[in-house]
Amino acid sequence: MAHRAHLAPAAEPVDTPVVARLRALGTALPARDGIAVFHRVYLAVTESADRDPGAGPGADARAGSALGTRCAERYLAAVAAAGRDDRPPACWRPLFQFRRHPQVRPPQFALAGVNAHIGHDLTLAVVDTCRALDCEPADLEDEFERVGDLLAALDERVREELVPGPDLLRIADPLTHLLGSWSLDRAREAAWAAARALWALRRLPELAGEFADRLDAAVGFAGRMLLTPLPS
Repeated sequence: MAHRAHLAPAAEPVDTPVVARLRALGTALPARDGIAVFHRVYLAVTESADRDPGAGPGADARAGSALGTRCAERYLAAVAAAGRDDRPPACWRPLFQFRRHPQVRPPQFALAGVNAHIGHDLTLAVVDTCRALDCEPADLEDEFERVGDLLAALDERVREELVPGPDLLRIADPLTHLLGSWSLDRAREAAWAAARALWALRRLPELAGEFADRLDAAVGFAGRMLLTPLPS
């Protein structure tokens, strides 16, 4: 299935609670930092989506807001855990471990963040939202697609703003191969399948916990590969 991302024209940011928290975090992050690289692009796209959510007449605004908020809160919780020297989820650990590595390039930081956010945070946010609203994942499919479109816009923005132009990015450049090894469409399809599986396992908490842990580890492994240090 093809997915299109929509970016709204520039306008003044709207401070919903999540956007306000993201903006506050952005002012606290060091400029030369891998988390800040991801965060700047994530905030810009989130503000754009917040101004123009693109909800059609059949959209459930409450469900869409709940899903988007819970997804963002998982990222914010990971940053807070790292700030307390706690262990963030495995999917985010490579980004925190390599955030100041001189041979990891900005697009790698940004895509590693997208990978963690869609592969883990969005998956668990679907389950969180189903519990909160007493609904099934199928009831959130449209809202899942809208959040997925936001992350597709994030992926587009990373590649437009952070990837070197063709005069600098050679075919033989290892960055070319890394960027081509990760697909957002495959990641969002996997996230939706994992969310439905987790929901089906909700009455088997031990098995559901093991599934969630393995998902977290697998997404973290992909993030670690995206953050492979490259020669300059």
